[in-house]
Amino acid sequence: MTTLTTAAGCPALDGLDARPAPVTQVTPQGAAWLASASAHPRSTLAAWQARPAAPAVLPCGTAFDVVNVPLVLGRRMLDLLWERGPGSGPAAVHRGRMLLFAAPGTAQRLPALLAWEEWDPAAAAPLCHGHGDAVTVPPLAAGHAAAPGPSRWLVAPGSRLPWLPGPDSLLWAFLHAARGPVSIFPSAGPDANVYDVSRRR
Repeated sequence: MTTLTTAAGCPALDGLDARPAPVTQVTPQGAAWLASASAHPRSTLAAWQARPAAPAVLPCGTAFDVVNVPLVLGRRMLDLLWERGPGSGPAAVHRGRMLLFAAPGTAQRLPALLAWEEWDPAAAAPLCHGHGDAVTVPPLAAGHAAAPGPSRWLVAPGSRLPWLPGPDSLLWAFLHAARGPVSIFPSAGPDANVYDVSRRR
């Protein structure tokens, strides 16, 4: 059995100052949490620990949902969540896509929130995996990804009860990452009169 790096778990967050640094390798507690998604957690965990270099297929909808986005967009979302938001739950790269682990129910709610935001259906939208779906997760041990499709943890599970973002946090991160920075002030045209209102008489 491979010894896994141990790190502090990720508790529910009360504020930005409470965010721990993201874990980059799966801890034994994190592996147990992942296995809890299976119908047979003990046998799943035992099989995975016997072959820590192998990825695993786990069902969504009970322990977690997964929001699946293109890699570049996912990197922007992850940066936003850590720099300006509440942090993220576990996040992985698999075959050129970003897998953001989310609270159960997110897969059902996020598409409805995007529709409410009038997100263009023709534009790229996140793939949401929830109840009835399954995803391939990276190996427990780092550095053993298969050559055809690199699979690795960016934020690894580090606790038996990791904090998971809900649909509101992921909607915010997705819209900001997809649309880029938006100013509330329109850019001035070349012939516009610009007044300095920073000084008062």
